[in-house]
Amino acid sequence: MDINRSGYYKWKYRKAHPSARHIQRMKDVEFIKEESNKHKAHGYRWLAAFLQRKYGVIMSPEYIYRCRKYAGVICESKHYKWKKPGESSYIYDNLIWNNWNASKPLEIIVSDMTAFYSKGIYYELTLYFDTFNREIVGFGLTDRKGDIKPYFEGLEQVIELIKEKEQTGLSTLHTDQGAVYSSEAYNKLLDNNNIIHSMSRAGTPTDNPIDESLNGWIKDELFIDFNLKKCDDVLSLIKDYINYYNYERPMYCLKYKTPHQYKSDMGY
Repeated sequence: MDINRSGYYKWKYRKAHPSARHIQRMKDVEFIKEESNKHKAHGYRWLAAFLQRKYGVIMSPEYIYRCRKYAGVICESKHYKWKKPGESSYIYDNLIWNNWNASKPLEIIVSDMTAFYSKGIYYELTLYFDTFNREIVGFGLTDRKGDIKPYFEGLEQVIELIKEKEQTGLSTLHTDQGAVYSSEAYNKLLDNNNIIHSMSRAGTPTDNPIDESLNGWIKDELFIDFNLKKCDDVLSLIKDYINYYNYERPMYCLKYKTPHQYKSDMGY
């Protein structure tokens, strides 16, 4: 072996007598590995923001990237194929047209339903998001396929928030053209509470990119980080996750602030 003799003994000495810097780096690697395993759906940039907010630990994203690479840690997020938009077909006009820049809370709300299995049981989860800060402002859960109740439960939570905040001006709710969203009872409830209904084109999920994106990685987090697949009490887990999402989870689009922190910093 073509190895320098003095270099070998230096390496051997360093291995037997590690520096304080090396010892600290190994501790950081173990800490980052442990936290990464708790949040497998996320990458190194998100983890840097989360550690600073949760523990007050300041590490650069680049340093966390190197530690994760050294420890062999990779995220487990799924990848989704882009689907071609469908033809235009309106029930209610699309009033948003990708202008999601709300100027205040509860000005533009989006909603959609997502389905999943937990311990072999089928569930449908309906979520309502405030586009101002991506906060979850309403939800409903059912284990019955096609149940309309979660849609109305989530909407009633949104309506209560609007009344509680005594908001001036009208709110706009953007949805797809699903059977419940286009039903007479649902839209009568919107009309009675001065909420304007905006809809995506038929078969065009790209008209509601915020909801489609959020639903995608929220399911990743629920299954990967919250072990939803093996959960015994799905409703309690969903409630715990929503609290975590709104108050603890930093978001890239909010400059790594939580939805609640962002809204507070904006004076609301």
